[in-house]
Amino acid sequence: MVNFDACYSFGSFDGPLQKLIHLYKYGKIESLARPLSRLLVQALPACETVDMVVAMPMHWRKQWERGFNQAALLAEPLARRLRVPLAGNLRRTRYTKSQAGLDESERKANLKDSFLVRRPAMVVGKRLLLIDDVFTTGATLRAASEALKKAGAARVAALTLARVDRRSFSPSIGPRKVDTVPAAKETEGVPA
Repeated sequence: MVNFDACYSFGSFDGPLQKLIHLYKYGKIESLARPLSRLLVQALPACETVDMVVAMPMHWRKQWERGFNQAALLAEPLARRLRVPLAGNLRRTRYTKSQAGLDESERKANLKDSFLVRRPAMVVGKRLLLIDDVFTTGATLRAASEALKKAGAARVAALTLARVDRRSFSPSIGPRKVDTVPAAKETEGVPA
C-alpha cells in the first residue's frame, strides 16, 4: 500500500549521482548538502504546491553515529527556497536495523510503528513534502507518510535525490547498476 500521494526523484541511483550520495552520506562530506539540495529543486514539478517540508528523521543514536542527518541537511535549503517552514516534529520512535540487505517485507516489518508525529496540529490539513536521499523499495517513505497522514496531513509528496531501479535491486547485495538507459521522466508523480 502506498501512503504518499506522489513521489519524485532527481535521477537513477547509479553513476556519478550514486558516487555523490555515497560521498555525502558515508564519506561525511556535509558540504555537498547545498549542491545536492539544488538537484531536489530541479526534480520538484512546478505544479506541486507544499505548505511545509519534512526531513526523514533518524533515530538519535543513528544520527549520533553518523554525525548528521543527511535528509535534514538537504531539506533546510529546500524549505528556504520554497519559502515554507521546515517541520521537525516527525520522529523515529525506535532504533531499527539498517534497511540495506533487507527485502521489501523485512523492510516493512523493520519499520512498523517506528515513526511518530509530535504536535500533530502542525500538520493537520497541510500539504507536506517529505525529503530523503534515496528511494530504494519505498518502505521508509511509506512508513513515514503513514504516520504523517494519521496525524492529519492532507497530502504527502516524497522527494528524493535518487531512485533505485527495482529491476536492479537484490536484497542480498543491495542496489547495483543496470546497463539500461534511465527513464526520461524521473520526476513524474506516482499516483497513490
